[in-house]
Amino acid sequence: MKIDGQHFRTIWLKTDDHKVVQILDQRFLPHRFIIEDISSCEEMATAIKDMHLRGAPLIGAAAAYGVYLACLEAEAQNDPEEYLQKCYAKLMQTRPTAVNLGWAIGQQKQILKDINDPVLKTKAALESAQQICDDSVERCRLIGVHGLQLIEEISKKKEGETINILTHCNAGWLACVDYGTATSPIYQAHDKGIKVHVWVDETRPRNQGARITAWELKKHGVPHTVIVDNTGGHLMQHGLVDMVIVGTDRTTRTGDVANKIGTYLKALAAKDNDVPFYVALPSSTIDWNLRDGVKEIPIEQRSADEVQFIQGLSGNEITKVWLTPQGSPAANYAFDVTPARLVTGLITERGVCEPNEEALVNLYPDES
Repeated sequence: MKIDGQHFRTIWLKTDDHKVVQILDQRFLPHRFIIEDISSCEEMATAIKDMHLRGAPLIGAAAAYGVYLACLEAEAQNDPEEYLQKCYAKLMQTRPTAVNLGWAIGQQKQILKDINDPVLKTKAALESAQQICDDSVERCRLIGVHGLQLIEEISKKKEGETINILTHCNAGWLACVDYGTATSPIYQAHDKGIKVHVWVDETRPRNQGARITAWELKKHGVPHTVIVDNTGGHLMQHGLVDMVIVGTDRTTRTGDVANKIGTYLKALAAKDNDVPFYVALPSSTIDWNLRDGVKEIPIEQRSADEVQFIQGLSGNEITKVWLTPQGSPAANYAFDVTPARLVTGLITERGVCEPNEEALVNLYPDES
């Protein structure tokens, strides 16, 4: 993606210091564009846990770079392997719902397990982290290619009229390394000249839609409108939504999807109004060990502060203010699970398939 004419990924190795990984710190968007330097596994774990970065594919990429930074630090330890094991555990504990986290750490562990020389471990970890990022970018590009075909079909039915797409949370390039998942088809449709308009759910409590998706779309020139989370059903009832595309942090082998809290309600509204509901995901987001998403996917519960406070720009300062009565408790479930029966199709890097085990296994016989 380009920001004011300059291409950015969301995570990269610092050009003049390869002991530093740089990220776009998303906490301050859309009001501040800040690049953060990360130089230790501890700092990367904090960045993931405290959502300096977020989004399942990006969390995986960050974890892979976190292992690289851990290897750098391990070179100076008396017991490098013991240090690495502690770092693996620290990274694994940061975000429980996104399966890409464990997938990326597993990829790194597999590559490093038979390398005894600490310096060679570091070299291999860096090469692997960079490959994980490159592979993620290509997967997201291909998701866009396959999703574009769905948008083109609707465009033909509407005889070129504007296609209204609703999305929830941020499944854009800021949730990935580049392109995005749910937004990749939208960007490719827009770039091809297809008329699209995006309804952007604000996505309380962290407002990833209002803050981040809207910022992305604006930078890319895609027409969009920010709406409060509870507006989607009304829009669908009045024929103002042609399709829904969301991302996912974990998908079972049977097609259940965990995504940002509120996704399930959008799927119910879409089902009731015959609006196609698609989920865009790379294969790294599929958890082949799970079958029942509602019962088996761990749902992260985050700090009540995210509900009780809200952040915004006041004058030239980014500030937080109380939103709820002081002393009122708040629950903060970060995700919910949408059962496969409510999903029209899964948009993957290998094509679009039905949300069921047979279709996924046919698409990924080598991974299932």
